[in-house]
Amino acid sequence: MNLLNALAKVGSMTFLSRILGFVRDTLIARVFGAGMLSDAFIVAFKIPNLLRRISAEGAFSQAFVPILAEYKSQRSFDETKSLINRVATWLGIILVGVTLLGMLAAPFIVSIIAPGFRADPNKMQLTVDLLRITFPYIFFISLVSMAGGVLNTYNKFGIPAFTPVWLNVSMIVAILFFADYFAEPIKALAWAVFIGGFLQLVFQIPFLKKIGLLPRFELNPDGANHDKGVSRILTLMGPAILGVSVAQISLIINTIFASFLVTGSVSWLYYADRLMEFPTGVLGVALGTILLPSLSKAYASSDSNEYSQLLDWGLRLTFILAAPAAVALAVLATPLVTSLFHYGKFTALDVAMTQQALVAYSFGLLGLILVKILAPGFYARQNIKTPVKIAVFTLVATQVMNLIFVFAIDLRHAGLALAIGLGACLNAGLLYYHLRKANVYQPQVGWLVFLLKLAVALCVMGLVLFFAVGDIKAWLEYSLLIRLIYLTALVVLGALSYFACLFLLGFRPSDYMRRVKH
Repeated sequence: MNLLNALAKVGSMTFLSRILGFVRDTLIARVFGAGMLSDAFIVAFKIPNLLRRISAEGAFSQAFVPILAEYKSQRSFDETKSLINRVATWLGIILVGVTLLGMLAAPFIVSIIAPGFRADPNKMQLTVDLLRITFPYIFFISLVSMAGGVLNTYNKFGIPAFTPVWLNVSMIVAILFFADYFAEPIKALAWAVFIGGFLQLVFQIPFLKKIGLLPRFELNPDGANHDKGVSRILTLMGPAILGVSVAQISLIINTIFASFLVTGSVSWLYYADRLMEFPTGVLGVALGTILLPSLSKAYASSDSNEYSQLLDWGLRLTFILAAPAAVALAVLATPLVTSLFHYGKFTALDVAMTQQALVAYSFGLLGLILVKILAPGFYARQNIKTPVKIAVFTLVATQVMNLIFVFAIDLRHAGLALAIGLGACLNAGLLYYHLRKANVYQPQVGWLVFLLKLAVALCVMGLVLFFAVGDIKAWLEYSLLIRLIYLTALVVLGALSYFACLFLLGFRPSDYMRRVKH
């Protein structure tokens, strides 16, 4: 299997999902603006999303995929299928309980996540109502993530990457065709989240059935702790939940801070975060997705050289693709925000505030993506404790930065974004240090020359974009068509200047082809 081709496939599917996500967010901004309604929905949607990242894409995947890859490599097909059945059974039982508890405890959860909302009873009640509708999303999406882990382990990367498209389609349809049928139109979005989660789960069922691994109810009569595979996954999940929770706690604390700032702060951070997540998802999630099974297999096979080379390949690709994305987000912040969101109720003030948060996020984009490459270096070895310790330290450092940036320097919501970004850079640096210290990763030759050439290309691209953007204020006056044409031209110009410079400096795509055995 060619990893670069797999990356292109996963990246292209993720790209499609993110584009539809921008269409969705553009419609939300146009119809609901950045006020009470959008703040309430964003908080209500963020809570099951946070749980998804903890239980599904986070701790569960980190624990499940390495064990599944080991079973696939060293056990029979029947044993692997039995493991999947039992894990799905236990996960489903736990998720039913979590979902029911979350719906019942919605007022308490909102009070903790967004305490500032209590000052406005209407805003508080609306958020609670929306949360009760969206909370079952955690049930659907956690099972979706498990299915995705199975498909990825069997090199079916395109299906899980395409799956999120259904959530965006559901929300777009709800805004365009069903919002007017609700007394409170924002509730159409909440129901779209519920339906989108269901559609994602249904979509993956035929593909699991095709490879003969559609889970069936199989509860070990002696309990999960007597099933070695399930027991090992549960054992790994303990510290993994702590580690992933630390990262999500940082986001929750940011929401708490933002809920006390001026109305709109939650929404400004959300829209900036959506733009920042585009390269994070297309590159970071895609690379992490294809690297974890390959690293897990290399570890199970005791091939330390292959393990180190895979990490080196992932890190170089990250620098080549993530660094220019960070520069572009900073330089093109206003054109991006204006082109995507400045319509209807999304005002010029909203553009300026979202732009500030986006520039702040851009400082940490490279770190955010590097974490998604470096962390699998520990997870594949079933070492969860080290990244957990690093995550705890990063959480403390991030909150110290929050206090400094928000209160001492008065950067307000942009300070929250900057703290997240710089915290991610600290996290990535510590992960790298411990991989080197443990002699798990040995950098290949040529890194210094590689970074120097990359710096030259980034400077060229940054200068080209800076002078090509023109008058920032004019972007507020352009029509939709002119904005999109101009923005597309800028993106193409930036990409051409960057990759042409890399080509002249000796970079070739063939240098980054990498094959692994199925």
